[in-house]
Amino acid sequence: MRLTTRLLFVLTVLAVARASPAQGTTSPAASTSRWNREAAAGYLDQRMDEWFARGDKLETGTGRTTCVSCHTVIPYALARPALRRAMHADAQTPQETRLVDETSRRVQTYDSHQLLYDFDEDKKDESRGTEAVLYALILASADAGQARREPGDAIRRAMARLWQLQRPDGAWAWLDVGLEPFESIDSAYMGAAFAALAVGMTPALSSGPDARAGIEKLRNYLRTNYPNQNLHNRIWGLLASTSLDDGPIGAGRDELERLDRLVGDLQRRQRDDGGWSLEEFGDWRWNRATAPFQSPGARDLSLAARSDGYATGLVVYTLRQTGLSVEHPMIKKGLQWLRANQLPVRDGDREWLAWRAHSLNYDREHGGSRGEPWRRLFMSDAATAFASLALCASE
Repeated sequence: MRLTTRLLFVLTVLAVARASPAQGTTSPAASTSRWNREAAAGYLDQRMDEWFARGDKLETGTGRTTCVSCHTVIPYALARPALRRAMHADAQTPQETRLVDETSRRVQTYDSHQLLYDFDEDKKDESRGTEAVLYALILASADAGQARREPGDAIRRAMARLWQLQRPDGAWAWLDVGLEPFESIDSAYMGAAFAALAVGMTPALSSGPDARAGIEKLRNYLRTNYPNQNLHNRIWGLLASTSLDDGPIGAGRDELERLDRLVGDLQRRQRDDGGWSLEEFGDWRWNRATAPFQSPGARDLSLAARSDGYATGLVVYTLRQTGLSVEHPMIKKGLQWLRANQLPVRDGDREWLAWRAHSLNYDREHGGSRGEPWRRLFMSDAATAFASLALCASE
């Protein structure tokens, strides 16, 4: 965001805060408690190991690589460099190194590797578009995390592929398998926001004619389609605006009114305990264009109604990226919730400190449809990553 837009944003948010009554209180103990960076990093590392072991395998060149997930792999790629910086560690973890290696191999074999949905002709374009965005974001985050002066060959190839597969409307074909919030009928907008993050992390690759044209189409797509998005996507649109000057928000009066409405929506949905619930971020449609809308499996709605680490972490991290102060009441309460809710989570025969979030698609917690033990924590992977990003960005 440009400085003037950021300043106007802060003033707008403060005005909303002054006009709205405070919601609930958090105990003094929660406001002063610390969080355990090492435990969060340990949880995320072991979950990546589990993903490498159990995730679907794809033929890539002369070997095989593990598919990329939006609930485990992408949050890891974004959060793990921030955790390393917070712990004053320079070297990539073995999991980061493997992820970069496998992603680079996929990028080097774009024209010959097995697609994620290679067996489904209708899904091939969606697979290509989704993979192009995800690989660019993984490699861009890795390069940014290493503070490299010159972009490597893999990220150059990934960004070139990104612009090659961009649709005329500025977005990318995106996997729709009826799973909220990452692979549903409404997820292409979030995918475009992912691409914007990759652009922001690779400024050295933004000056060529293909990149300039692609960025302008991307900016227009995000801005034009912003008003029609659910709250989850609008948060991602705001985060994208921190990577693209003016992004989907813009600096005009109408755009700032949009932003004012977004912040008001977030403030109204902040719960008495200081957190947010992903369940309340969307009129979830899964893969249907018309009602009735229904998840593919039964869900435990009592779990979905609770504040969760993914929603709370995403909101706090996004608002912090825009420059909103940690002293703002909405941020302060969100941080208190995050510090108070890094709790023991059992995975197999070990216990970890992590943040929880629950599936919008299945009751994974009680052995319902697709409730295999390792799948139970998919959304908690995203929760722990974004809670860590929010806390790292607030120190």
